[in-house]
Amino acid sequence: AAAMGLRRLMLRYFPPGIILEYVEGGESKTRSIDLLDLRPDTDVTALVEEIRKGEPLITASCLEHVIHVVHRLQEKLGEKQNHKFTLFKVLRTHILPLTNVAFNKSGSRFITGSYDRTCKLWDTASGEELRSLEGHKNVVYAIAFNNPYGDKIATGSFDKTCKLWSTETGKCYHTFRGHSAEIVCLSFNLQSTLLATGSMDTTAKLWDIEKGEEVATLSGHSAEIIAVSFNTTGDRIITGSFDHTVAVWDVGTGRMLHTLIGHRGEISSAQFNWDCFLIVTGSMDKTCMLWNAMTGTHIATLAGHRKEVLDVCFDYAGRRIATASADGSARVYNAETKQCIAKLEGHEDEISKVCFNPKGNCILTASSDKTARLWDAATGHCLQILEGHTDEIFSCAFNYKGDTIITGSKDNSCRIW
Repeated sequence: AAAMGLRRLMLRYFPPGIILEYVEGGESKTRSIDLLDLRPDTDVTALVEEIRKGEPLITASCLEHVIHVVHRLQEKLGEKQNHKFTLFKVLRTHILPLTNVAFNKSGSRFITGSYDRTCKLWDTASGEELRSLEGHKNVVYAIAFNNPYGDKIATGSFDKTCKLWSTETGKCYHTFRGHSAEIVCLSFNLQSTLLATGSMDTTAKLWDIEKGEEVATLSGHSAEIIAVSFNTTGDRIITGSFDHTVAVWDVGTGRMLHTLIGHRGEISSAQFNWDCFLIVTGSMDKTCMLWNAMTGTHIATLAGHRKEVLDVCFDYAGRRIATASADGSARVYNAETKQCIAKLEGHEDEISKVCFNPKGNCILTASSDKTARLWDAATGHCLQILEGHTDEIFSCAFNYKGDTIITGSKDNSCRIW
């Protein structure tokens, strides 16, 4: 611990946890501590003392600060949430259809990608367009902030390039060239040092954000890559492909560690859980599968949908899994028991997107029936229907506090709720 200086504490409300940021050998690193057992009635001082015994970074001098941070987490967990969403603004965002929408961590800003070859940055509170990021020569398809920081934006395009931009100035830092086909997915690592891009050329690439250079090419799939996702510690990344498999890669070496074989159709989405021990995959074969991220072994097949599974996600604590299907329903599974605990039925057409609110007690779905719906994650009861779009909704997201939603539609508009 003497060689490591604790620079700062970052807290994640959902899942309950704190991130320790420290310097070792002149290099900035992070370590996360999960607090999944934190409850409104937990003795915080005793809990932190227990953590301190096994964590040399938490010294006596920063003990009070850690206790303060965990108290804040505890207060958040105790808040009741029966939030009703109302339409705040309709933004006619682009002259051509949107491709994706994404919030920064706090939800104060969001970005939209479009077929019009631009990515636009918006202020959530006012609905004002802050910036138009222009320079791509084809559709801007994949977009992301480097959350939790939010000072950079990445855009992946059908022009085969990815660009890295400054959120504040709109300046393009780097244009990453090397893919030989469209870029359709991208992801920052949580440490904001690397960017991964996935392409129709069957490869994924890792890029150094500071240097603007390619770090590794991840080759091994036999068909298009449509999903890339880092784990929270940043040492592993998964790629999902139309070749029916998901590959697990070592970020440091670019070496393939495991191939998750079992699906009988194209992969639609893939994700690590928060503590990096599980991977969930969704497929056009109508199933969702759960895997051991360490060994690559198959744990369970979550079946029940009548048509393709188009999206899957964990809640932030990794206790529940939600699936969205072309059959117009979504489902919630218990990650431990693998049992289906709720069926979300009511949409009149396929559901392309599903996500938990940060607390994990509510689920948001986006559908081709032109509506988004909010559901109780425990019972499957529909809490609210968000209506008004005039074409299918293909993207939806919560902000970090869970009190704002954005929906993106083929009607060229974005709605803030």
